[in-house]
Amino acid sequence: MADVVTFGEAMIRLSAPHFQRLEQAVSLDLQVGGGELNVAVGVQRLGLESAWISRLPQNALGRLLENRVKQTGVDTSRVAWSKEGRLGLYFVEFGAAPRPSSVLYDRAHSAISAIQPGEIDWKKVFDGARWFHTSGITPALSDSAAAVTREALQAARHAGVKVSYDLNYRGKLWSPSQAQSVQEPLMEYVDVLITTEEDTDVVFKIKAAESPGGGKAFQEVAAEPYKAVAKRLQEKFGFQAVAITLRENPLVWRNTWTAIIYADGTFYDDVKYDLEIVDRIGGGDSFSAGFIYGYLVHQSYSAAVKYGNAFSALKQTQPGDFNWATLAETEQLLKGASLRVAR
Repeated sequence: MADVVTFGEAMIRLSAPHFQRLEQAVSLDLQVGGGELNVAVGVQRLGLESAWISRLPQNALGRLLENRVKQTGVDTSRVAWSKEGRLGLYFVEFGAAPRPSSVLYDRAHSAISAIQPGEIDWKKVFDGARWFHTSGITPALSDSAAAVTREALQAARHAGVKVSYDLNYRGKLWSPSQAQSVQEPLMEYVDVLITTEEDTDVVFKIKAAESPGGGKAFQEVAAEPYKAVAKRLQEKFGFQAVAITLRENPLVWRNTWTAIIYADGTFYDDVKYDLEIVDRIGGGDSFSAGFIYGYLVHQSYSAAVKYGNAFSALKQTQPGDFNWATLAETEQLLKGASLRVAR
C-alpha cells in the first residue's frame, strides 16, 4: 500500500559524454527519468512507500524502464501496458558558460500519450494512499492524457487524498494559451501548487508587477516578487499552499537554490544553497519529493520547505534524473553538513 502515488510519463534519457555535442557523440550515457517518476523515487528514498502510475509499451525498452524503477523500490504494479505506441526518448547536451545545456525530445506517439479515461482503476490506486502528485507535463502530452489527468485528480479528491501539482511548463509540448485553457479547470482539485515565478507568468499570466493595489504595503511585497506571486495564486485558486522554487544561475555549473511556501497566511522560507552542479535535471522533482515527505512526516510547512530544499540541493550534485540521496544525508545537510571527506 503506497503512501504517495504519482502519475506521468517516463522516458529513456541519452546524454552525450564529456560535454560533447550530440553531433559529435559516438556513445551515449543511458538513464531513465520523468517528472512524476522522479518524485516517486525521491519519496521512496526518504522512507515513504510510493507507487508510480503510467502506461508503457510491451517491448524491451518498456521492460528496461520498469526494471530500473523496480530497483528503487517504487511500486509499478498499476502501470498499464500497451501493445501499441513507444517509449519516449530525450537527449541531453551538457553545456558550459556561455553555452547552456539543452534538451532534445523524441517522445511523439508514446504509449502514455494514448492513455484513455477508464484505463486506470483510480479507486484501487488510491486505496490507503495519503498523497497524489502529478504535473503539467502529463496533460500536455495529448487530449486523452489531459482527460485522464482530470480523472485522476477527481478520484483523488473523492478519496480524500491530498493533491500536489507541479506546474512544470514545457514550451516544446504546448503553447501558453493551451497550457492555460487546459490547466486552469484542473486547479480546483489541487491542494498544493509547486511552481516557479516564470511558469506562473507564462501559464496563468500572474506576476507581481500586475498585482492590484498599491502604496507602501504593495511596494514591500513587490521587493520580493515571488511572494506576491504566491499570494495571488492562493487568492485566485484557493490552494492550501503554494510553493515556489528559486534558482539563480550566474554560471551553468554554479547555481544557488532555495524555495518559499505560502500557506495559512504565512510565508515559510529556508537557507539559500550554493550549488556546484553535477546535473540539475530533476532538481524541482526532488524538491517536490522532499516537500511531500516533510509535510507527511512532520505535519509542518516549515519542515516541508526545509526537506524539499535540502533534498533538491543534494540531487543536483548527482548525475541522472533520480535522487540517490538518503534521509540521513538530507537531515545532516539540514544540520549544516561539512564539506570535508566523510571517512
